[in-house]
Amino acid sequence: MNDAYDVVVAGSGGAGLLAALRATHLGLRAIVVEKSHRYGGTSATSGGGLWIPNHGLAGHVDDEAQALAYLGAVTQGADPKRLRAYIENGRRMVSYLADVGIRFDVIPDLPDYFSNAPGAVAGRALFPVETDGRLLGDEYLAMREPPYAFKMFDRYSVDLGQSFALSARRFGWQWVAAKILLKYWLDIRWRMKTRRDRRATMGASLIAGLRRELSRRGVPVLLNTGLERLDVAEGRVVGVGLSANRPLSYLRAKAVVLAAGGFEQSQAMRDRCMLVPTDAKWSLTPPGANVGDAIRAGEAIGAATEFMDCAWWAPSMQLPARDVPNVDITHPMFFDHRHPHSVCVNRLGSRFVNESCSYDRFGIAMIEDHRRTGANVPCWMIFDATYRGKYPCGGIMPSSVMPDRRIPPDWWDNYIYRADSVEALAEKLSLDRGRLARVINEMNDYAATGVDLEFGRGKEAYDRYFGDARVSPNPCLGPIEKPPYYAIRIDLGDLGTKGGLKADEHARVLDRRGDPIPGLYAAGNSSASVFGNCYPGSGGTLGPALTFAYIAANDIATALAA
Repeated sequence: MNDAYDVVVAGSGGAGLLAALRATHLGLRAIVVEKSHRYGGTSATSGGGLWIPNHGLAGHVDDEAQALAYLGAVTQGADPKRLRAYIENGRRMVSYLADVGIRFDVIPDLPDYFSNAPGAVAGRALFPVETDGRLLGDEYLAMREPPYAFKMFDRYSVDLGQSFALSARRFGWQWVAAKILLKYWLDIRWRMKTRRDRRATMGASLIAGLRRELSRRGVPVLLNTGLERLDVAEGRVVGVGLSANRPLSYLRAKAVVLAAGGFEQSQAMRDRCMLVPTDAKWSLTPPGANVGDAIRAGEAIGAATEFMDCAWWAPSMQLPARDVPNVDITHPMFFDHRHPHSVCVNRLGSRFVNESCSYDRFGIAMIEDHRRTGANVPCWMIFDATYRGKYPCGGIMPSSVMPDRRIPPDWWDNYIYRADSVEALAEKLSLDRGRLARVINEMNDYAATGVDLEFGRGKEAYDRYFGDARVSPNPCLGPIEKPPYYAIRIDLGDLGTKGGLKADEHARVLDRRGDPIPGLYAAGNSSASVFGNCYPGSGGTLGPALTFAYIAANDIATALAA
């Protein structure tokens, strides 16, 4: 193993792998170091979407001015130069990925998260086309596995369209499930090798494609090799100190790209930075992975940080693991709070949000309500037997698949609550009985008229996209009137932190005076979000992560050629 490279990349998620791939394409010698025994990072466990305005695919109609108008309307405190660099280079990055065989589908009717804002356009989200895991050989089995939420029955891979169909039980969902099962079990030779589905979908597909291309080009990806420190000589970064289960402990570098994630798994950093108390176990990222190593290494040599109190918020819930005693699993609640026949309330029994908003806006509403009332984080989701029969709820499948009798007895009144009346349910949750009853009555009135007078649920195109077309007059509102009534606790989960090292439009890390630190770059959640405390659309995490990784590699090649 060599100990000197043009580019050392810390982190093997989408940003890290793309930075290494692009650097290699530009003639540089690159290496990736990953502290885990699996590559892929948070990207492999994500939906894999990229929010790329003006991407130019499938005849999509958009332009840079419209995208900048939208971001100007919905972001606060974001650097205009970085926003422009992102818009200008996102399209080029997607084109580059297509050139190396990594393709994306457009979902033309998927709205931006602030669909009523100026410049909002549907169809900016791109999702990776399914990848065949066999093309990676044994490397495929070293990739981090997708979470339960992105598998059917904890085993079968599903893509985004299949996930939507199954979650909302849209017309033909039974045939969708049947095809997934048939494709898995008819793959006999692969079944003899592993239980793992070789269909890599969503974030796993993106990572599989990037890893495949790195393997073809002979780029090393060192697992069990963590970043310990950054070394500086004569004012520039010249190498990295490593913690590894092998003799290698140092790599010399002409440039270093930090793409090792944020700090959401560090309880100490959460306690120090977040605006309200949060628990690392609520996060939807792999436990123990992202503890802020890259951010702390940058701070140690004088790097600035920003947006450290922000995260990519996403509601989550806890359920016991079925195969490991005394361990709770964190399940995402991306779509669950949006379904009709439900309402979300704080611990005073009051509504605080348009439940059909995006998951990040839902999390921000939890924070704002908690700071105002002290009675949120966590909050409650209330639903009736109609909801229970139609829709999943976190890790609890609809009663048509998972009837109440199949729910383990110890889950009742600990993880999921049930009562024959709203008042009895309020008693179990220690909520004001009269207040909760009034909220339910108001929701039933709104369901009848189709107009939510309090929070406008179902008013925006984004709300309605995830509604149930079978419910009218508003697909986001259904009466909560069929007993028994249920409740689950919603925690303030996240998809990673938004705060990190401050970087410029070239992805160069800045020091506390605002000057670039020579030889040091950051992308993904190791860098502060280009959007500030905003999540503009589906793929708003990975879109900038890959784009600024692409920008970093280009800038390194230009600087080294000078």
